[in-house]
Amino acid sequence: MSQPSIDALYDGVIAADRSAMGRAITLVESVNPEHRNRAQELLTRLLPHATSSHRVGITGVPGVGKSTFIDELGTRLTATGSRVAVLAVDPTSTRTGGSILGDKTRMARLGVDPNAFIRPSPTAGTLGGVSRRTRETATVVEAAGYDTVLIETVGVGQSETVVAEMVDFFLVLMLPGAGDELQGIKKGVLELADLIAVNKADGDNQTAARHAAADYSAAIRLLQPASPTWTPRVLMCSGIHGTGIDDLWSAVLEHRAAMNASGELADKRGEQRVRWMWATVEDRITTDLRSDPSTAETIAGLELAVRDNVTTATAGADQLVACFRSGAR
Repeated sequence: MSQPSIDALYDGVIAADRSAMGRAITLVESVNPEHRNRAQELLTRLLPHATSSHRVGITGVPGVGKSTFIDELGTRLTATGSRVAVLAVDPTSTRTGGSILGDKTRMARLGVDPNAFIRPSPTAGTLGGVSRRTRETATVVEAAGYDTVLIETVGVGQSETVVAEMVDFFLVLMLPGAGDELQGIKKGVLELADLIAVNKADGDNQTAARHAAADYSAAIRLLQPASPTWTPRVLMCSGIHGTGIDDLWSAVLEHRAAMNASGELADKRGEQRVRWMWATVEDRITTDLRSDPSTAETIAGLELAVRDNVTTATAGADQLVACFRSGAR
């Protein structure tokens, strides 16, 4: 089956043709070197059309109700005329390499909404709860005219800060009454949160939700805000009942207005693009090193030596890098 031309993919994405968008994203996610070059050609052409969307990262502990929350929020946004893209990142199994990719079934209303586009993507082992190509996928959907891009991540982890480095607004969903008032969440994630929302604040959970919200409010007051023009907030909501969602989105819009007025949003986007470049460099070097035939034997030997505690991981890394550098010459 012949591959569509870059011209055809470009025209299809600009026209918001779902089939073309799907093919474009598949091309962008491919690890094939030939596909990589074609993907970059396409993305370069799409960039001028991907400048005005609102990127919102949504994360939280497993079971907090991210998909239900996004289904409710996204449906409300499309009802007001917005076009919403959801980049839902699924965890990839470290044993089989497979992923669930079931977000369309968990977002029943958005899944059939003509003004919504849901794209599940596997993490492929990437830290930070995001796919290796989430940034590029965002460019595709933005160029297609989706003005709101919601990035649902796997969950709060050690490298969840990766999410905050690709969005305009970072929302952390938390559960009421789940034991430890911070539920094991990293201090660094709290420092990056623009808003903490205690979800499932309904029924018998309301009292626990108020207590949790008070705990989080006290916690973030002790932290230095990431922006001089925005003080992070704590709100309560219920994705399943739809309460508190409008107030939450009003806060998101207020944040955007403040960041635009101060010029911080443009600066933030620029810094994100630079970090994107360096992240790509690191990923590319690692891929090239692992696929270089001249280092294959060295890699196998060093992995065995490190596994058997014959040499340290640092010494093994130094030897591998030295081998790769000599081969590059």
